Amino acid sequence: MRKTAALLLVSLPLALSRPVQAQAPVHYDLAFPNAVHHEARVTVTFRELPAGPLQVRMARSSPGRYALHEFAKNVYDVQATDSKGQALSVVKPDPYGWNVTGHDGTVVFTYTLFGDRTDGTYVGIDARHAHLNMPATLAYAQGLEQRPAAVKFQLPEGWTVASQLKLEAGGTWTAPHLQYLMDSPTSLGPQQVRSWQEAGRTIEMQVLHDGTPAELDAYVANTKKVVKEAAAIFGGLPPYDFGRYTFIANYLPQTSGDGMEHRNSTSLTSSRPLRGPGAINNLGTVAHEFFHGWNVERLRPQDLEPFDFQRANMSSNLWFAEGFTQYYGELLLRRAGVHTDAEYAKEALSGMVDAMLNMPGPKRYSPVYMSQQAPFVDAAAAIDPNNRSNTYLSYYYIGAANALALDLELRSRFKTDLDTYMRTLWQEHGTQQNYAPAKPYTLRDLQRVLGTVTKDTAFAGQFFRQHITGHELPKYTELLAPAGMLVRPARAGQATLAARLQFNPDSTAMLGTTLLGSPLYEAGLDREDVLLKLDGRKPTSSKEVQALLAAHKPGDVLPVEYRTRGLVRTASVTLQEDNTLEVVTYEDAKRPVTRAQKKFREAWLNGKTK
Repeated sequence: MRKTAALLLVSLPLALSRPVQAQAPVHYDLAFPNAVHHEARVTVTFRELPAGPLQVRMARSSPGRYALHEFAKNVYDVQATDSKGQALSVVKPDPYGWNVTGHDGTVVFTYTLFGDRTDGTYVGIDARHAHLNMPATLAYAQGLEQRPAAVKFQLPEGWTVASQLKLEAGGTWTAPHLQYLMDSPTSLGPQQVRSWQEAGRTIEMQVLHDGTPAELDAYVANTKKVVKEAAAIFGGLPPYDFGRYTFIANYLPQTSGDGMEHRNSTSLTSSRPLRGPGAINNLGTVAHEFFHGWNVERLRPQDLEPFDFQRANMSSNLWFAEGFTQYYGELLLRRAGVHTDAEYAKEALSGMVDAMLNMPGPKRYSPVYMSQQAPFVDAAAAIDPNNRSNTYLSYYYIGAANALALDLELRSRFKTDLDTYMRTLWQEHGTQQNYAPAKPYTLRDLQRVLGTVTKDTAFAGQFFRQHITGHELPKYTELLAPAGMLVRPARAGQATLAARLQFNPDSTAMLGTTLLGSPLYEAGLDREDVLLKLDGRKPTSSKEVQALLAAHKPGDVLPVEYRTRGLVRTASVTLQEDNTLEVVTYEDAKRPVTRAQKKFREAWLNGKTK
């Protein structure tokens, strides 16, 4: 047996007998001769190949996304040649790739790439810039995933490169292997750069925007505060692989709103300018994505490691990876001084608590279940209707709402906090090797560490059974009271239909999915039914319907005429009290605040840096 194995090893091509890092890198060359029409020309050179077909593929999924996106749909004009420029046979074995045969150990693979959506998932190319998510941009070869990669950009005049890739001599950008390459978004254009040192690391913001330098300076000043507050939670910044973290920001008018975390960078896209309310909204994405530099990029769930580019990646832990990050993204804005206590309660806590207590989904299914639904909801495209309004709450919201509850309970009962929990997880599971987590966590690990932090394994087990694998709702009124915050009805006494209405030019209104237990649901009306008359009046506009409801009180019964699947019918609808909830400070509620409540709130919400 050993002799046979030795003979086989000798017969392998020289390239495959060498260490992976010594094998010929995969070379990429990207040019933009037709950028005005959203096209790039991509050339990939594979050298020192073993005999046999080269299987070239486009990714079907992307790190930070959990659904299938089928990036091959935007690739065409595919050609392949050998080292002498001779054309090679290219055959499509499936919708996602190409098999190249007859090569001499080298394949030069070229294609045209179309992209006109600037966000964290796709590709946006035009005369002003190119925003590239690498799985949507670069083809790769199966079996060569561990080889280094080298990327060269043929830049139009005035364009520069923003990327977490490593810049080498001669303007080539490199990655140690495919996983890192695919996790490295890149923006090309006339970047405006702001760079600073934080705890021995270089932090840089490379921005495309139409605003003024002063607006960018003010935005960066707030970003610096967020960076400091995030580092304070974990006791310092991560050891970024090349000593640098890059905010890759595109705030041009044609941009779609998104934020996408990456190992040493984040892709930030929004059409909102860096002034007024838009700047604060954009900064919320900055805080969320920067926190991901710890939580999900390095402190990573085992069921996402390694990322598989050819299938949807399901995790049971997105309630933590995304949801706890959502909680901290909002909290960081408060600790950085961007929001006041009252604004934090109104802008962040109200939405979390209201969604958790009033939406049907959290009453029926657990955060683990919501996490497992990500491949169906995370920008996944489908044309058939669904019932998610009644069965689902985003793992962002359900995770953030549970993070809030746990933080408050830790502070009240155990004289510790969620910061300590996150820091302990980081210490136990934050070790890295080969640009990846050395010890990714499991659901059981999250529970175990909670038991360590509280010194109460029974509590940890109960919390996970009730709130993480189960769907018991937290008692927010009790949890928020020690902080001098009140959960109350936002529209007490007001009558509502609790319905989404789309008003039509003919003075009718089409229903969205009716919520479980709502007045129209109970009356038998459903999605795409058309309201013809409500209490004898046509529903001409939102203003008219609100005026009609204001003239009634909860419990009133109104006649409704509607059209459903071609039939005109009537029903009686019993109005309900609007159950929308809000969180306010005791000060805003005109309630007295004790010294203990102020101390509790300050320890929770005040900044941790000087």
